[in-house]
Amino acid sequence: MSGAQKYIERDLDCTDTQIEILIGILDLYSLVGSAAAGRTSDWIGRRYTIVLAGTIFFVGAILMGFATNYAFLMVGRFVAGIGVGYALMIAPVYTAEVSPASARGFLTSFPEVFINVGILLGYVSNYAFSKLPLHLGWRFMLGVGAIPSIFLALGVLGMPESPRWLVMQGRLGDAKKVLDKTSDSLEESKLRLAGIKEAAGIPEDFNDDVVQVSKRSHGEGIWKELLIHPTPTVRHILLAAVGIHFFQQASGIDAVVLYSVRIFEKAGIVKDTPQLLATIAVGFVKTMFILVATFFLDKIGRRPLLLASIGGMIASLMTLGFALTIIDHSDHKITWAIALCFIGILSYVAFFSIGMGPITWVYSSEIFPLRLRAQGCSMGVAMNRVVSGIIGMTFISLYKAISIGGAFFVFTGFAAVGFLFFYTLYPETRGKNLEEVEKVFGTFFRWRSRQAELDRQKEAAAAEK
Repeated sequence: MSGAQKYIERDLDCTDTQIEILIGILDLYSLVGSAAAGRTSDWIGRRYTIVLAGTIFFVGAILMGFATNYAFLMVGRFVAGIGVGYALMIAPVYTAEVSPASARGFLTSFPEVFINVGILLGYVSNYAFSKLPLHLGWRFMLGVGAIPSIFLALGVLGMPESPRWLVMQGRLGDAKKVLDKTSDSLEESKLRLAGIKEAAGIPEDFNDDVVQVSKRSHGEGIWKELLIHPTPTVRHILLAAVGIHFFQQASGIDAVVLYSVRIFEKAGIVKDTPQLLATIAVGFVKTMFILVATFFLDKIGRRPLLLASIGGMIASLMTLGFALTIIDHSDHKITWAIALCFIGILSYVAFFSIGMGPITWVYSSEIFPLRLRAQGCSMGVAMNRVVSGIIGMTFISLYKAISIGGAFFVFTGFAAVGFLFFYTLYPETRGKNLEEVEKVFGTFFRWRSRQAELDRQKEAAAAEK
């Protein structure tokens, strides 16, 4: 959409308001998908939910590619948005539930890695299709998204079902087979199975291949436990999950990704081809740094990477806001300010990608207890999409009202509040299994003393053995 929007505007004679609504509305439409994904994935399984998302993506891309007017295009965005909601919610949950603790951060960051690969390919295809006639170019830019959705739907069929979902269905034999394949050792497989059984309320001595599971594990009372009568632990987890999704988007990443062509235009790069090439540079840097992050998530930990990431984002956003303000108030071309804008955008997406990008999905998918995970994650995704949609649908109006530099100073303010929020409320989760993670939560600002207490208990238990 970043590159296609200017060609849509020319071909369909759209206003700026219609364009920002077209861009941002996908995120609000995705709420339908993310709201339905929790219950759907508990009903038909994580794997078939991903197949469903791929099918919806395919239909949405085809509709957008064949759109003949603005209304038709909005229908395509609605269908694609539902697919986005499903995929954003279920991909991290599935990956976290299949992965062993030793590689969970690395593997759960994959959805974010390949979102970035997709953004880069989108930028590249925008440049490639920009040479086509006006009425064809943007349709190919949007319609080509149908191709990867076919590979997604077919590829997932060759993968195992989530062992946690299998246990929730009482299928212990199938869950054991998957855990044996996806654990670092058979000992770890047994420990993971025991932890999942405990979380699902299945007695330890129930070892048949198929067992009866109480109805509560199937989703009844989940929303009550999350929202109406949450324990301090659940309240802390919910605050952390929804909060990290809020600040990920409120710090302006989707404004940069979706409106990069306009930002470069405001920075003084006025021709189509240089603008599209500059967006490819943004996509390339974003993808490279997300790959770097995946290797450090399980070595350095979530917390240090998250704080370093948002600290760098604050500095980059301030630089970008300053440079764009200088250009805005000048009546001639200032080369150093244009270069500073370019550097500011690249450093911003780089810092975002080493922490804030992948950790949002890793962290929010691993902190919820099993019984609350699908619905809890869908609430995080809902917050993510609402904020993203609001920014997408108002960014042009915002920079017209307070200047383009002012818009980035607003994002700087949100990022600074986010830094304080993460520093005070977010415990480290690296190396803990999903059942251990929830024990650290519930003390809010005093989580450090709780962590120290748990570490002492662990050392005492190890000494006794």
